[in-house]
Amino acid sequence: MLGIGVVGRLVSKLNLPGDVLQVVFQGIRRVRYVHMVEVDPFYRAEVSGINENPGNIGAVSRLLVDALNAFSKLMEINRYYQEEELNVLKMNTEDPGIFSDLICLYLNLSYDERKLVINTPDHPKRLALAVRYIEETIQRAIIGKETTDRTQVVIEEGQREFYLRQQLQTIKQMLGEGDEQEAEIKALEDRMKQARLEGDIRETVEAQLDRLRLLAPVSQEYQVTHNYIDQILDVPWNVETQSDVDIQTVRDVLDQDHYGLEEAKERIIEYMAVAKFTGNMTGPILCFVGPPGTGKTSLGQSIARAVDRKFIRMSVGGVRDEAEIRGHRRTYVGAMPGKIIQSLQRIGACNPVLMIDEIDKMGAHPITGDLASAMLEVLDPEQNTSFTDHYLSLPFDLSRVLFVATANTLYDIPEPLRDRMEVIAIPGYTEEEKLEISRRHLIPKLMKQHGLDDQPLQITDAAVLRIIREYTREPGLRNFGRRLETVIRKIAVIRSSGDKAPAHIELENLPDYLGPPLFIPTTEDRSPEVGVVNGLGVTGSGGQLLMIEALRIPGNGQLIITGQLGEVMRESVLAAKSYIQSQARTLNIPPEMFDKYNIHLHFPEGAIPKDGPSAGIAIATAIASLLSDRPVRTDIAMTGEITLRGRVLAVGGIKDKVLAAHRAGIKTVLVPKQNENDLANIPDTVRDSICCIPVESIDEVLKESFIDVVVPQDTSIERIVQAERERSAAKEQSE
Repeated sequence: MLGIGVVGRLVSKLNLPGDVLQVVFQGIRRVRYVHMVEVDPFYRAEVSGINENPGNIGAVSRLLVDALNAFSKLMEINRYYQEEELNVLKMNTEDPGIFSDLICLYLNLSYDERKLVINTPDHPKRLALAVRYIEETIQRAIIGKETTDRTQVVIEEGQREFYLRQQLQTIKQMLGEGDEQEAEIKALEDRMKQARLEGDIRETVEAQLDRLRLLAPVSQEYQVTHNYIDQILDVPWNVETQSDVDIQTVRDVLDQDHYGLEEAKERIIEYMAVAKFTGNMTGPILCFVGPPGTGKTSLGQSIARAVDRKFIRMSVGGVRDEAEIRGHRRTYVGAMPGKIIQSLQRIGACNPVLMIDEIDKMGAHPITGDLASAMLEVLDPEQNTSFTDHYLSLPFDLSRVLFVATANTLYDIPEPLRDRMEVIAIPGYTEEEKLEISRRHLIPKLMKQHGLDDQPLQITDAAVLRIIREYTREPGLRNFGRRLETVIRKIAVIRSSGDKAPAHIELENLPDYLGPPLFIPTTEDRSPEVGVVNGLGVTGSGGQLLMIEALRIPGNGQLIITGQLGEVMRESVLAAKSYIQSQARTLNIPPEMFDKYNIHLHFPEGAIPKDGPSAGIAIATAIASLLSDRPVRTDIAMTGEITLRGRVLAVGGIKDKVLAAHRAGIKTVLVPKQNENDLANIPDTVRDSICCIPVESIDEVLKESFIDVVVPQDTSIERIVQAERERSAAKEQSE
């Protein structure tokens, strides 16, 4: 098909700067290209005229109306098209061909679209083509308008924010704050990226950073928000210490750090073995219970070293505010996270060994809350996976932390909290264990601390044993270590002065450094007395010898009790008196004793609180001795709860009590028959030097305790002592 072009005339020609030629060409009519006549010196071609088809008048009229309506709609959508153009179109409706060409002139058509219009001589077809182009332009205009509107909104919001930030930046620069604030925010952003935060934690930090940008650095809210972001970023959310549980390593570390404590070490090894197989340490919380100085804290440190984890200690003794554990809410002035989160922040790991020290000394307050209840969420493996500190208000997984607790007494720990822990008793050390510990650990350590590790100094075993027996009386090693330190320190003073110090510390020269002995064995210090009995109890300092004194004075049968006793122990006194009174005839006690005399029971060391049922049989023995005028052996001690029927019931802390009796020089200990199995836990060295007799009734207790002689009230001590000697001699002969 031959091409169609336009024949026209040159209206004007104008030369413009830059070798630009402006030409105005006016088209006259369409023509058909026939062939090229010449190309040099210019193009010249032969053309022929085209007869345009006017088409059906009705169809053309409808198309004209459609075109005008469509163009009017286009003008409403796009303000680029003017009313003048519409008027020109209306003026040329008599010639549909020119009308179509004008529409195509006004529209922004492509080259191919314009070419298609020129090559269409049929008026109806050209009009239909023009209407289609108008409608397509309308659709593009609608889409463009929606896009423009949305873009405009975004631009306006962005411009508003931009202008506000620019104004804020200008104000901050005028105040000299802009650079410093941006530097602080940039530092916080860098810390957030390094921490690799995820989920809600990252969203919270980002929201707080956006808020920080809008606050003035001098405002209080700025400081509160900045501190909050700091605290979140300091928490080791995903920082774990790579650890490996090797049972042999755990065993070796425990043996290196601690001598004795076999039961405790064996339980720790069992715990670690289970953790190795399960792949986690979410079992029961280990709780070491024992007197001070027995190595509870150092056991926790050894566990951390054995499993290659970081160790941190957190003491809760005397803490009464629940917020100390869960943190203060951010609405409070000076609010901070709780001790748990602070400990993790300091250690910089989310899976350390965290020791909660003195857990039995937590307090409660009607206003500040119950600290023990707050600890339930921390220590309970079923709850601590999403522990939420009040300050952070973000959940933290505490199940990765290996918790270890310590306490001096088990009974001061609330039952719900105790139920979530596995108790490992550490009763104390025997003399032999203390001697060995001094050889392996204490003396070398103290020598090194005082700069004497390279100088000859030997403390003999006999001197060490004398320190244990006569200068200390404790289950642990704390005071024992202090006495050794005193000796070594004085040696250091002598040598630093240039004087010659002895190379050996022996029995003979030990008092030169420690002075006279502080303790003398009980059996050597006293003679048998009426109404004086050695009881046994357990305090926060371990097992203790508890002396009970009874005295009768003329009166009307009153019972006087002194010595700072608890309610349970007072009830034991009443039960013991009632039983002895019921057995007065059997014990040869005149009935008028209970009416004509007052009984005064005193428990020495009155400044120390005492409670519990363990002294029941000792109290009964003291009352029976007082009213029957029968002295009690000084080399015997006893423990057990008494009933109104005279039965002896089981008590706790047998091992602690027997060790305390051993330290005091007691030769015989009476224990409840029900506690006979507990005697297996006593070290062999102690069982070989002390006789433990199980008893079921108070009658057996009195039979073992009393010197077999009835002594009138006015009989002298010499008579009592003589009777005891005669009894001992007769016993030896019979054996």
